[in-house]
Amino acid sequence: MKGKLQESGNRPPVAVLFGRAGSSGDEEVLDELAGLAEAADVGVAGRLVQSLQRPLPATFLGSGKVQELKALVKSVKAELAVADVDLSPAQARNLTKTLGVRVVDRSELIMDIFARRARTAQAKLQVELAQLKYMLPRLRGQWAHLDRYKGGGVGTRGPGEKQLETDRRLVNKRIRDLEGRLEVCERRTQLNLSGRSGARKVALAGYTNTGKSTLFNRLTGADRLAANRLFATLDTRTRKWPVPDCDDLILSDTVGFVRALPHHLVASFHATLEEVIEADLVLHVVDAAERHVEECIRAVDETMKSIGADEVSTLMVFNKVDLVTDTMELQALLNAHPKAVVISARSGQGLDDLAEAVRGHFAERTFDFRLSVPMDRGRTLAQAGELAEVTGSEADTEAVHLSLRVEQKRIARLKAWAESEGLELVPGADRSNGSGPA
Repeated sequence: MKGKLQESGNRPPVAVLFGRAGSSGDEEVLDELAGLAEAADVGVAGRLVQSLQRPLPATFLGSGKVQELKALVKSVKAELAVADVDLSPAQARNLTKTLGVRVVDRSELIMDIFARRARTAQAKLQVELAQLKYMLPRLRGQWAHLDRYKGGGVGTRGPGEKQLETDRRLVNKRIRDLEGRLEVCERRTQLNLSGRSGARKVALAGYTNTGKSTLFNRLTGADRLAANRLFATLDTRTRKWPVPDCDDLILSDTVGFVRALPHHLVASFHATLEEVIEADLVLHVVDAAERHVEECIRAVDETMKSIGADEVSTLMVFNKVDLVTDTMELQALLNAHPKAVVISARSGQGLDDLAEAVRGHFAERTFDFRLSVPMDRGRTLAQAGELAEVTGSEADTEAVHLSLRVEQKRIARLKAWAESEGLELVPGADRSNGSGPA
């Protein structure tokens, strides 16, 4: 699936950007939109912002600013006008008519980038689904000139049908088809995750272009694409991460987030984001050199909440510290997030500290038990090893006495299994505080 802002082989289109002014009233608020435009191979030739308490329903901008935007489009010979917000179908139609060029909003731009970056069959299905859901309420504008019933001549009388209604049926049918195929992908993802039930699962999450893929490559020895561009990674990749005392730890690299990530994309990429939702620990990777770092952190937190991952344990990781020029700002950042780990994935700085923090996280949430299994119950012995880590065993003529270590969230499952097997699970010493779980 190609992006739709330009056809393959054509020169990059030129665009002007517009949106609501920030508290300072300047055009800096459009910096991220300019980065998104660059990721979509769109050249930026001008910017325009307006301080708005309430956007106008018809054109978003005020009438004077619309004319100013029209003059800017003409002066730089722009072919696109890109909004830093999601426009209503009516706003997009009215602006397109007034400006004389195509108007693209933030969601459409991001979905175009995703369409360009999608490589796997699942990612392509996810992007297409998001685009169709975005397109559905906007079909009326495409067929305004045909918004009347066909037919009316002799022999053709009857209820007829609008072209718009025909298109809506076709789009809805395709949406249902894509949703069905993605349900299969999601079930496959769930099976893969359940197959790793004995492993500790760690997921990298964060704003786009914070260095997650570079960090993933460093920690796992993988060769995943790590490019200095927005949304370089769309597909989840999982590899083993060798950490002392965490031999069963696996690490997943996931798609990056941005401010106001289109909800259609979040919904469509649910199967991909399962890696974050089902993780035992999320490493929230932050670009410490980013000027608007706190805004990026909040955007990720909001997205995590929207996908139901806000209850997952999270460790903040400040990456790219080798690019930080103001040490006072970095210290203020660390004061605000005292438990964060400071690293540079590019140079390797702090990676040992990160591994130790992860090891400590799991150690604090791990408990020890003892379990005696009769000698003639080999299948039960094997099941015990699947449900918990076997840290030691002793055998006598009657039974095998196992020392087990299990994470807190898996204790209930282990207890239920032991009870069903008619075995007594005896709490051992908790390594973090000297007592077993309640």
